[in-house]
Amino acid sequence: MSDKEVLEILGTQIALGESATVTFEVAKLHTRNTLDVPIIIERSKKPGPTVLITSGIHGDEINGVEIVRQIIAKGINKPKRGTIICVPIINVFGFLNMDRFFPDGRDLNRVFPGSANGSLASRVANFVMKEIVPHADFVMDFHTGGADRFNAAQIRIVKKDSRLSELAHIFGAPFIFYSENIAKSFRNSCQKAGVPMLLFEGGKSFNIHSTITNTGVNGTKRVLHHLGMLNSKFKVSKPKKETIVINKSKWIRAEFSGMFKANVTINSYVEKHTVLGNITDPYGGFNHFVKAPNSGYIFNVNESPIIHQGDAIFHITTKIKS
Repeated sequence: MSDKEVLEILGTQIALGESATVTFEVAKLHTRNTLDVPIIIERSKKPGPTVLITSGIHGDEINGVEIVRQIIAKGINKPKRGTIICVPIINVFGFLNMDRFFPDGRDLNRVFPGSANGSLASRVANFVMKEIVPHADFVMDFHTGGADRFNAAQIRIVKKDSRLSELAHIFGAPFIFYSENIAKSFRNSCQKAGVPMLLFEGGKSFNIHSTITNTGVNGTKRVLHHLGMLNSKFKVSKPKKETIVINKSKWIRAEFSGMFKANVTINSYVEKHTVLGNITDPYGGFNHFVKAPNSGYIFNVNESPIIHQGDAIFHITTKIKS
């Protein structure tokens, strides 16, 4: 797989030492214009692993797209050995429309491995699993928090996978979050195909956050360096803090609807009963303080100024491993 002298994707042959950008025609629009997904391939003259770097499975997760864009723009994707395949925007429909979903209303990350004869989203998932993933030895997939929920930079992996745990620690995000694979997700399908994946989460939808993008780019460089693939012109920095492993966590949900303001910042460690924020009404007659149910790290904060009863407003760790 990784040592092939000639890699063939969509009929294009890319030999060791060559570069290519091939496009997958997702569909024709109702105007008959074509809609293409660019796939950027860089190969070293020296054989080695093939790493697939993806983002934009959800069209509103711009921060992940920005991370992959920087990886390409800076030349980090030009390996010292092996092959790096970048797909910055998988859900190009959603990206163009600034929408999380496909035009058919489906979440691409819930239809994998897809079907060649299925819905539009299902056909794209099928293409990714049939035409791209089989070439990869390892995947890094970049996501952000949904809507106004701002995620701390984190790597999500399943428990008891020593290889992924090693790579997650090398990536060096502030948190490693143990989470089970979701049925019909890209991560789950890759695992079933025998291709390990690090899933990065950071930031929120419709937003580019420099700290999050720097974490994603620097983490990618560390992993590529560990694999012997990073060009020697790039420096590899150590993480500023040791990664916190989240074994268990819980969502704190709004007890009331109203105007919301958080008092704590992302990545903060708080003690039990600490005031995390408050919910008020527009008329000055109501003020509810949201308190931490336990001591732990806050790794997701809802930044919406208006919330409804039951909305997730904070994600807090309940069990960690340093």
